[in-house]
Amino acid sequence: MGEAVHKVVILGSGPAGLTAAIYAARANLAPLVVEGGDVSSKTDLPGGQLMLTTEVENFPGFPEGIMGPELMERFRKQAERFGAQFVPGRAVSANVRERPFTLELHDTMQDTRTTLRCHALIVATGASAKYLGIEPERRLLGHGVTTCATCDGAFFRGKQVVVVGGGDSAMEEANFLTRYASKVYVVHRREGFRASKIMLERAQNNPKVEFKLNRTVKDIVGGERYLDAVVLEGTGPDAGKEERLEIGPAGGLFVAIGHSPNGEIFAGQLDMHDTGYLKTLDGTSRTSVEGVFAGGDIHDSHYRQAITASGAGCKAAIDAERWLEAQGL
Repeated sequence: MGEAVHKVVILGSGPAGLTAAIYAARANLAPLVVEGGDVSSKTDLPGGQLMLTTEVENFPGFPEGIMGPELMERFRKQAERFGAQFVPGRAVSANVRERPFTLELHDTMQDTRTTLRCHALIVATGASAKYLGIEPERRLLGHGVTTCATCDGAFFRGKQVVVVGGGDSAMEEANFLTRYASKVYVVHRREGFRASKIMLERAQNNPKVEFKLNRTVKDIVGGERYLDAVVLEGTGPDAGKEERLEIGPAGGLFVAIGHSPNGEIFAGQLDMHDTGYLKTLDGTSRTSVEGVFAGGDIHDSHYRQAITASGAGCKAAIDAERWLEAQGL
């Protein structure tokens, strides 16, 4: 598999990557999908962020909702049906300065390395939510702890929730959650905010929102599949003070401290915004290097939804197909 020059390789197997695989496979491009994205995703696991989501209620075509992992499995089967192939691991280096492009993969499960070469490359490595880094956080992810209010807010109807963060994303999440939650606490480590004035004022003027400033989340209290309270620790003038914030039964913790795009291996090769998201050209999926296309959260810092990622994956596959045709490939 490593010797051939593939027509198209797709990095990432979330909604963008798998939709690109479906379209590329139906175009007889025999796409090869690298399941784990790139090295900055810190995991070989396929499926993207939806693998960490319990029930998805806002993806069209599933009126009763569907579990995130099941949705991704359906995406994958559809791509396989049309001939897409999959390889485990993640890309640890890339060379898109020369054609054909070269990728080096590392499969940590088998501890093996593989070199891939391709004419066209679709980068669908996504972005990883930043986490607080405390032990219960990962255990309760999808069971009270989440990073997406749009995805999971409706599950907390009539409940109390905590939003952690001080930027526009945190304020947007807090305001959105007041549609469902009875109370929204915003926990921020400082008194100053990175959020824009209009977003901050909107949250401050919302009667359901209460701010807990100069505090960080030290611990999460709950069972295996729910949380009842968070333990806050003071910072700055309140350093050393602890407060137990009761949000049970079955409250929610929304971590909104930003996302990191998974594009580390393309630094210095593909044009990026200061935040690390790939730049695309003229409303297309084309990047600054001919033959390299981007889809999903790797270039979309605004919407970050499964459905928009799928649409971007479709665009990337169509753009790649037309580019390959123009090259006589």
